[in-house]
Amino acid sequence: MIPNYNYKPGIYYLSTFIITYALWFAGAYVSFQDGGDGLYMLLMLPGLMAPFLISIVMIIGSKNVDLRRDFVNRLINIRLIQPKILPVFILIMPLSVLASIFISLLFGGSTSQFQLAEGFSFSTGFVPVLLLLLLAAGFEELGWRGYAFDSLQSRHTYFKASLIFSILWSLWHFPLMFVNNSYQYEIFHESVWYGANFFISIVPMGMIISWICIKNRKSIMAAIVFHFIVNMSQEILDISQTTKCIETVVLIIVAAAIIAYDREMFFSREHLAEGAD
Repeated sequence: MIPNYNYKPGIYYLSTFIITYALWFAGAYVSFQDGGDGLYMLLMLPGLMAPFLISIVMIIGSKNVDLRRDFVNRLINIRLIQPKILPVFILIMPLSVLASIFISLLFGGSTSQFQLAEGFSFSTGFVPVLLLLLLAAGFEELGWRGYAFDSLQSRHTYFKASLIFSILWSLWHFPLMFVNNSYQYEIFHESVWYGANFFISIVPMGMIISWICIKNRKSIMAAIVFHFIVNMSQEILDISQTTKCIETVVLIIVAAAIIAYDREMFFSREHLAEGAD
């Protein structure tokens, strides 16, 4: 957060939602009309890039040298990543998935969930799914951590900023459930409860990613890598949607434990006072 800059969260989020929704709803329509050619991805990819592109516009348009330097430093300076956080950084999501599978066994879940998935749980036209998962982590976090989260953090405690961001991040995915063959479309048509679980799960996940980023001195690269680990953790094992509902509860517990452990940071208003100076 740059003390001498007046962040504009309203403009940022409104612009990002309008652009993403317009492109993704158009992409949803085309996904049912293009005969399986995957041309709808020509609309989906720019929508995915919207958080990053709006951040760049806001940062460059600010004409604030400190804001630009801070963005570049947090993107390329790997020394911001803290070695003592790495075990949590790498293991928190895979362990949450494994814990969810073990819990599911108590309710009749299958041990086959420990097996590697035979393929990805959705298709993406001409864009390889693995590449899309990487692009999603990259373009989203370049925007979310490049400008979006700081804009909220400049006005709220870390806890409130993280919660607001997480809810907005969840809602940002809404058009995807209308896109043919998307993960969100597939699970909503399997069960509305599975679809609802997807959006609910994003909230604790957003809190966790925000904490990971902050504890690594707001490294954008740390957020991108962790986001990619999250994406891959959802795809690498053959876990059921019922287990993913259990996983949401596990993530809520993890997020609550993190907040309790670091409550002084989450609820402190010191950074707000610093930003007002």
